[in-house]
Amino acid sequence: MTSTARRTRLLSVLIPFLLLCYGVLRLIDGMDGDHGPGTAWNLGHTFFLAAFLLFGVLVVELRRLVPVATARTRTAAGAAAVAGVFGAGCFVWVILGDLFSGLADSAPLPGLLEMAGPLAFQLGMLILLIMLAALRPRRLPVWSPVLVFVSFALITVDLDLIPLAAVGLLAGLAPLARDRTLRTAP
Repeated sequence: MTSTARRTRLLSVLIPFLLLCYGVLRLIDGMDGDHGPGTAWNLGHTFFLAAFLLFGVLVVELRRLVPVATARTRTAAGAAAVAGVFGAGCFVWVILGDLFSGLADSAPLPGLLEMAGPLAFQLGMLILLIMLAALRPRRLPVWSPVLVFVSFALITVDLDLIPLAAVGLLAGLAPLARDRTLRTAP
C-alpha cells in the first residue's frame, strides 16, 4: 500500500471525526443561547481548524487519485484541486479570525472571498469526487459524491446540523477508507 493510500484512508475518517467534534462542541457552546468565546467555542474551533487544514491535504490526495488519460482531464482535475485548496485556505483564515479576534480585526477575509472561498472548496472537492466516481477505473461508487454534497448542503441549511453532516461525510468518504487498492493515477 502506498503512502498516498494510507494518508487518504486516514484523512477520510479523521476529517469527519474532527467535524463531528466541532459540531457537538458548537451545540454545547450554544446551550446558553449564545455562541461565543469560551472553552467549548475555542476547543470546537480548534477541531474545525484541524479539519480544514486536513481538507486541504485531502484535496491534494484526491487529485493524485484521479485517472488522467487526457490533457482535458488533467486540467480539470488540477483546476478542481486548486479551487479546493484555495477554498480550504479561506475557511482556515476565517477560523483563525474566530479563534484570534486580533487577527479578525487586523486582517479580515475580504467579503468577496467569504462567499467565493466556501463555494470554491465545495466545488473543487465535489468535482474531484465525481471524477473518481465517473472516470475509469472507477475508484468511488456514484453515491459517494452525492452523500458528500448532501453533507455540505446540511451545513449550509443550518450550522446546528454539522454533527449530522459529519456522519454523512464519513459515509460519503468511507469508500476511500475501505479501499486498500488506492493507487495514484499515472
